[in-house]
Amino acid sequence: MEKLAEEVASPRRIPITYFAHNATNGELTISCRNRHCPKCQGSQALAWMEDRQAELLEVPYFHVVFTLPAEIGAIAYQNKAVIYALLFKAASETMLTIAADPKHLGAKIGITAVLHTWGSAMTHHPHVHMIVTGGGVSPDGSRWIASTPNYLVPVEVLSALFRGRMLGMLIQAHAADRLQFFGDHQHLADRAAFKAYLAPLWKTDWFVYAKRPFAGPQQVLAYLSRYTHRVAISNSRLISADASGVTFRTIASKAPAGTRP
Repeated sequence: MEKLAEEVASPRRIPITYFAHNATNGELTISCRNRHCPKCQGSQALAWMEDRQAELLEVPYFHVVFTLPAEIGAIAYQNKAVIYALLFKAASETMLTIAADPKHLGAKIGITAVLHTWGSAMTHHPHVHMIVTGGGVSPDGSRWIASTPNYLVPVEVLSALFRGRMLGMLIQAHAADRLQFFGDHQHLADRAAFKAYLAPLWKTDWFVYAKRPFAGPQQVLAYLSRYTHRVAISNSRLISADASGVTFRTIASKAPAGTRP
């Protein structure tokens, strides 16, 4: 976010490469191709959405969200590459494992997953959105097993397994010296202190959302495409920008901390 604000405030620092887009009326449009530019990323977001729509099956889909608690989000800010990768791994393994369990769906499902690192309040809020098939291929590959129309798998079970997978992976990453800590979290470099920091999280309910989208998977893809190739501070949020800083609007979250997807 700091880098983005700096580039918004100091556009002359951005190396600009101009290139032309094809236009039906023969006119040329100019793009800077900078990934922090909300205008230039619009076409790429649209292309991404169209590619994902082409991959959709003729089956119902569910929208599933896995959210990290604020306590882990705080250390993820200092270890983005490692913890974001663990978040993807823990969430996908959880979804695949529970769906494959014969007590639930008993099938191999399909998933499209996208990482979001901020929420509507523009604060660091790591969570993964998934579009999940409402059913899957049987273990022997001979047939399609459909879920019930408005129910995929129990979110309570997803939450418990996600919590265990994520915390276990964090402990392993710490033991392998893959995590770094600074400032108020510097003491967590000690293994005992880190385990004590995580201890309360074993007993809390982790937020997992799962619901069949009202308007179908295309609605969710359109929502996700606004984030895959665009940044938090869009033009509509900007109030002012000059050499002294950037002023932008946020949307206050009404949901409890750590729960809003």
